Amino acid sequence: MMNVRKLTTMAMLTAISMIVFLIEAQIPLPFAVPGVKLGIANVITLYAIWTLGRKEALAILLIRVFLGNIIAGNVMAMAYSLAGGLLCWVIMSLLKPIMGRNQIWLMSILGALGHNAGQLGMAILISGTTTMIWYAPVLIVAAVVTGAFTGYLTQILLGHMDKLQKAV
Repeated sequence: MMNVRKLTTMAMLTAISMIVFLIEAQIPLPFAVPGVKLGIANVITLYAIWTLGRKEALAILLIRVFLGNIIAGNVMAMAYSLAGGLLCWVIMSLLKPIMGRNQIWLMSILGALGHNAGQLGMAILISGTTTMIWYAPVLIVAAVVTGAFTGYLTQILLGHMDKLQKAV
């Protein structure tokens, strides 16, 4: 049985992740590679893995992907988001027991690589062609940059939340 505090925290994190997801969907990036975005909503997934647990983070991720794509009116993107998000979650969940909090940036990079691999795999599956594999080098670079950024943001967030909890 889940306690009220945990459920409330999950609901709040889900709402925050959806807001970030929807705002980020409106930010045009300076390069035209499909599927590349900052991935800031992944900060919430990482934070949830570290503070709530893997199952709770998965629930937040699935709700964000489903409702975020419905609200954004981009139902076709749901398959890509789901494939990428699930692979990212699996990788980060498997890494959490063997990585410390000061390695979240690395965990995030590996998760971002998984996310992009999942999206690319789904694109190949849906299109029925492997010609999209040429996106891989760009997606790898994007995953390293954005993964390091979101991982670093998560480390900062966890540090600030620790300070807040000690102050209360």
